[in-house]
Amino acid sequence: MSRRDSRAEIRRKVRADYIYRRMQQSTIAAAHGISESTVGRWKKADRAAGDDWDKARSAAVIAGEGVEVVVSTVVEDFMLQAQSIMEEIKHGGHTAAEKIDMLVSLSDAMTKMAASAKRFAPNISELGVAHDVMSRLLDFVREEFPQHSHVVLEIIEPFGARLSEIYTT
Repeated sequence: MSRRDSRAEIRRKVRADYIYRRMQQSTIAAAHGISESTVGRWKKADRAAGDDWDKARSAAVIAGEGVEVVVSTVVEDFMLQAQSIMEEIKHGGHTAAEKIDMLVSLSDAMTKMAASAKRFAPNISELGVAHDVMSRLLDFVREEFPQHSHVVLEIIEPFGARLSEIYTT
């Protein structure tokens, strides 16, 4: 096999890992011995040529696992972005007026995201509440009963997975 054929084979495997195994670009790069920027360039080039890996990934998830998984992934990604915005509000060099504008925009976006998620996958919002309660319980135990926090964490982690199964099936 020529170097060119070998590179094409790696590229096909990278695409498959991204779409069907839903791996992160950094993980894919490490698994195939290439740089993360190479994965990004391939993804971008394919999108320009009409092969959008993100759309293919969403379609594969919907086909294999249902819309709830897609909605859950979108909500999870949104919440990660919201956390980044909150950190920027807390630690960035913004004026009070800018911080207020950012908070208002984030609040509006969160309200719309929650409404959309509830419409597409009603169990996702219930799962969110359940995970919030578990997180608050763990925080409470850490503050009030720190000697027991490791035991509660040991129980909560697998219970969280069980809740995900209950609310997304």
